[in-house]
Amino acid sequence: MIRLALFLFFLAGSVAAQQSDAPVPEAEPPMTYERLGKIIFALDPQAQPIGPGFELTISDVTVLVVTDTNADRMRAMVAIGSAADLSPADLQRMMQANFDSTLDARYAIANGTLWAAFIHPLSLLQRDQLISGLAQTVNIANTYGTLYTGGAAEFGGGDSNDLQRELIEELLKKGEEI
Repeated sequence: MIRLALFLFFLAGSVAAQQSDAPVPEAEPPMTYERLGKIIFALDPQAQPIGPGFELTISDVTVLVVTDTNADRMRAMVAIGSAADLSPADLQRMMQANFDSTLDARYAIANGTLWAAFIHPLSLLQRDQLISGLAQTVNIANTYGTLYTGGAAEFGGGDSNDLQRELIEELLKKGEEI
């Protein structure tokens, strides 16, 4: 019994030593309006600051990014169209997609407009989360009425996954040096 206890003691010490030698990934600083702006301008040098946010273009789609530092929130949005003509079938399909294929972006309705939106706590947002969320928002806007997908994960063996994943990979590459 003592041998087993000693063995386990030394084994635990060995595992702890191995784990402490592993490189620790550098933590990102908290996201701020200023840091968010640097990332957005890396993705679109023609982006425009607007009040507490930005307007940028990704793949020919206008994206609005709004921050609220007091509430620690960030929202990226793409206007898809009028909500007035949505049928019950449209609404059901969007809710199904919100559950399984839009990923971190969502379909939403506000002020009579159908939106694609990505919403996240501002300070906890990491660079790659922002970039992926922007791409997913553009993807669900572009695939409204067809695939209803954020593009980062798809079931099946078709071409959609690779085509939609390209936008995320392209934006992540642009954001690597930030």
